[in-house]
Amino acid sequence: MDSYQESLPDDRRQLLNRYRLADVVYKVVGIGSVGLRCGMLLLRDADDGALVLQVKEARASVLEPFVGPSRRTHHGQRVVHGQRVMQAASDVFLGWATGYAGRHYYFRQLRDMKLSVKIDELSIADLEDFVRLCAWALARAHAKAGDAIPIAGYLGKSDAFDQALGAFAVAYADHVEQDFDVLQRAAQSGQIHAAPDELVSWGA
Repeated sequence: MDSYQESLPDDRRQLLNRYRLADVVYKVVGIGSVGLRCGMLLLRDADDGALVLQVKEARASVLEPFVGPSRRTHHGQRVVHGQRVMQAASDVFLGWATGYAGRHYYFRQLRDMKLSVKIDELSIADLEDFVRLCAWALARAHAKAGDAIPIAGYLGKSDAFDQALGAFAVAYADHVEQDFDVLQRAAQSGQIHAAPDELVSWGA
């Protein structure tokens, strides 16, 4: 925690100092983070208000074999820097630390009040508007993180890149559906055991 606090700006550090660490639990991570250590930290203030932070192990970027190592030797700092550059408004508690055995970690709020959309309840028109907003946000992030002029030059004025992305998205969606069909058949045949989320307990 001391190492993490040192990574925060002074104003965030002052805010965090109002809390004390009350509990720590391991967190089961998603597919993209399999094999990484992840935990949740429960912090309490003097009025018993809660702040829940997530801490996740950060390892070398998968791009390193192709483009070389990052100039940021701390992988947690590399992740945090990338998020701060790309996001219009980053989590105020984004930070990094070195933990046991020299492992690198980054910290963030478990729930940072981001809004979400129930995509399956949108009309076609609303879905198109939502996709445009997502595309705008993604383009903005890449323009901030990279060099907008070479990116624009690479994309050009034709719709070739748009068409390529669309074709990839459709092919990817088809592949996901095929994978899900295989999973369902395996569950129905008894090859694997599957249970609804609400029936899965920590003791299982």
